[in-house]
This record gives sequence, structure tokens and C-alpha cells, in this order.
Amino acid sequence: MNNKLLMGNNMLLFLCASMYLGTGGSMVLFSFPIAPQLTVDNYYLQFVPQVQAATDFFTTMTKLMLACAAIMLYSEWHQPWRWVPALVIIATLAATGLTLYEIFPLNHEMSSHITDPVRLKEVLAQWMHLNRIRVGLWCLQWGCMAWYFGALAWQARYPTNEE
Repeated sequence: MNNKLLMGNNMLLFLCASMYLGTGGSMVLFSFPIAPQLTVDNYYLQFVPQVQAATDFFTTMTKLMLACAAIMLYSEWHQPWRWVPALVIIATLAATGLTLYEIFPLNHEMSSHITDPVRLKEVLAQWMHLNRIRVGLWCLQWGCMAWYFGALAWQARYPTNEE
């Protein structure tokens, strides 16, 4: 495959990882602090439409990430940094599994209009805990890709004279 296409593929993967990192940072910095203020009367409009829109967007983006990471893994297979796309794939699959099997049921419960304040507090606490784990996986994805591009820049700036 053309080197420019491969670089574009890898940059697209880094962009996707960056979008996940930004979303996670936004949740931790802006959404989690307001969660205690949410009540059965106001949580739905503050939470459900935004989560549904994010789900629709990130479902497609996750598929794109896995495809890009698979291409990167194939193209970098004989390089010492093949662990980068491998870890990105593992972290993406782990975050996807966590989302599908643990977070989506909570999203579904919240979309069904929770009326018990105690249950809402429990669901939000569990949702935030699981999302902290997911944000950690997103940080791992981003860190791997940042390391990859940093290593390429380092290699270009300080080439080794191996013969």
C-alpha cells in the first residue's frame, strides 16, 4: 500500500482516538460534576438525547477505528512498534465490550424515565464509575497513537546509522 495512504490511515486512527479522549475529558470535567444535581425531573433532557447522539456517532467511528487499526497492524507487522495498533485494537474492543454489556443497559434504563430518586442516584453512580474505566481505555488508545507519531518524529530527527 502507498506510504501516504498508510500515513493517512494512521492519522485518521489518531484523530478518532483523540475524539474519544476529548469526549472522555469532557465527561470527567463537565458532565460528572453536575451529576449530583440531576433529579428524576431534570436528568432526562440533560442526559438521554446527548448520550443517544453520541452513541449513534461513536458506533460508526468505532468500526472505522477497528478497520484503521487492522490496516495499521498489518502494515506495521514487521516493525518493532507493531504493539501500538495491537494495543489500540485491544483497548477499542475492551471499551466496546464495556459499553455494550455494562453501559448500554444503564443508558436504556435512563431512557425509560427513572422515577425513583434513589435508583437514579445508583444508576448515575454506576454509569460514572464504568465511564471512568472507559475513559482510561480511551487514554490508552490515544497514548499509543501519540507514542507512535512521537517515535516516528524522533526517528526522523535522530536516525540511527545501522548497517
